[in-house]
Amino acid sequence: MRPRTAVVIGGGITGLATAALLSREGLQVTVLEKQPETGGRAGSWETGGFRFDTGPSWYLMPEVFDHFFRLLGTSAADQLELVRLDPGYRVIFEDTAAPVDVAATREGNIALFESLEPGAGDRLQKYLESAEEVYGMAKKRFLYTTFASFLPLLRPDVLRNGPRLARLLLEPLSTFVAKRFTDPRIRQILGYPAVFLGSSPFTTPSMYHLMSRLDLADGVLYPMGGFHRIVSVISDLARAEGTKVITGAEVTRIRTSAPSGPGRGRSHLRRRRPRAVGVDYRDAEGTVVSLDADLVVSAADLHHTETALLPEELQTYPETYWEHRVPGPGGLLLHLGVQGTLPQLEHHTLLFTRDWEANFEKIFGADTSVPDPASLYVCRPSATDPGAAPEGHENLFVLVPVPSDPSLGAGGIDGAGDPQIEKMADAVIAQLSSWAGIPDLAERIIIRRTVGPQDFVADLNSWRGTLLGPAHILKQSAFFRGTNASRKVEGLLYAGGSTLPGIGLPMCLISAELILKRLRGETGTEALPEPPPWSAQAASWPDGLASSAVPPGGLASSDVPPSSSPPSAGAGA
Repeated sequence: MRPRTAVVIGGGITGLATAALLSREGLQVTVLEKQPETGGRAGSWETGGFRFDTGPSWYLMPEVFDHFFRLLGTSAADQLELVRLDPGYRVIFEDTAAPVDVAATREGNIALFESLEPGAGDRLQKYLESAEEVYGMAKKRFLYTTFASFLPLLRPDVLRNGPRLARLLLEPLSTFVAKRFTDPRIRQILGYPAVFLGSSPFTTPSMYHLMSRLDLADGVLYPMGGFHRIVSVISDLARAEGTKVITGAEVTRIRTSAPSGPGRGRSHLRRRRPRAVGVDYRDAEGTVVSLDADLVVSAADLHHTETALLPEELQTYPETYWEHRVPGPGGLLLHLGVQGTLPQLEHHTLLFTRDWEANFEKIFGADTSVPDPASLYVCRPSATDPGAAPEGHENLFVLVPVPSDPSLGAGGIDGAGDPQIEKMADAVIAQLSSWAGIPDLAERIIIRRTVGPQDFVADLNSWRGTLLGPAHILKQSAFFRGTNASRKVEGLLYAGGSTLPGIGLPMCLISAELILKRLRGETGTEALPEPPPWSAQAASWPDGLASSAVPPGGLASSDVPPSSSPPSAGAGA
């Protein structure tokens, strides 16, 4: 029976995107978010005229965003004001005087690589051609599939490229790059995208060299208003479709019905699996509330969903499963409000240590420790967005990958975090001051907030305090990553960075679409068809129907009509 009601656990970008698509499909959807505000990892913190994004800050794969918006009858151009960054980002290398500015265009980066290493320009051209081919295949065959069936993968293009794909899966990215380039700066620039995948270039499959197509060929964009603006837009679109969002609602249990009646299988005696029938949650006043639903979608951390919200006998991924998983890195985050300007930094600036492999080994190895000095990332949105900081001030977001170890502690405001976290933050500020040539940086900081791995556990129920989710190593990529549907409970689906297809904002939007594919029984590997523009569709209807028709809603049930209210002005409609 087709579900008529759904509850989505988690009001991050995945949960809101999922809710928007399900509501447009005709379901009555409720989103339950533990925190007082929606956003999850893509949150926002404002104080003293500064506006800080608390998580994602790279806008890559723009066509994925646009496709998602078109599924909702709009477009990224209608909803967001996107600015192309030039340069795309700056890289500061330890013990190297001159930074490297990565260009905004493919041609600019070919010339840049040639200036760093004779002959590297032509080799980058071939590298990017390979990246584009693999990226195209990944989007067509591997990212938009639930892997509910492997038959759609038995296509001539996949079979023809089988040996090549096998090599790319078995060879580490670091080795793949080293075979083509000798300059250590180039090797680091091409290896760094592994961090976007929550992994190390020394363990990430070389298939992910496709990531270089995103920044070196397509360029890097920024949504004015910050990345929380994307969350706000999707939240507005979901509400316009009829989604109900409840904040301060901590889900404590996924409720299931007892198995009953014959199910599918060779034996008519086989009984159906239990079915999800709703959730229990604790509201902002501490009252436990039961909410019924035909479909439950958890966009929360998969480890938390399985081990905390379900009894052991109904867990597809019990604690024993996670004992053999590899987490992505933890993170030390700093939000800094700074007096004066910081021309030494671009919108995106990366600091890379000389001993690159040892740095990653400390984060991902058997005997972990916090790297010192650390390779780190700095975002200066005030370089592009005047609304990010008061006039005459700068906004800095600093991310330091560290081991996924909650015992490192939690952060705080104005030095109030755990001593170890604050000591690490002091060292990072000193490193940034020295490497970037900002000798008075520490004295100019007027706003300081730190976030540690323990905060990710407390606020996001993150497995082992990981910043992003399970790392994208071979055994945790594509169909090895797991399933987005419970094998023990009917009507229970999963979405978000800890399940298919993986880490990152574009992947989260695809993850939401995979829920819709599951609901429709769609097992194909390509993205869902986009509905025609509203005006074009209305023009094709018989006279007298256009004025009374509901917005395009796919398989909407007449009993549960989709919302016909327009997106709010806040959504950029």
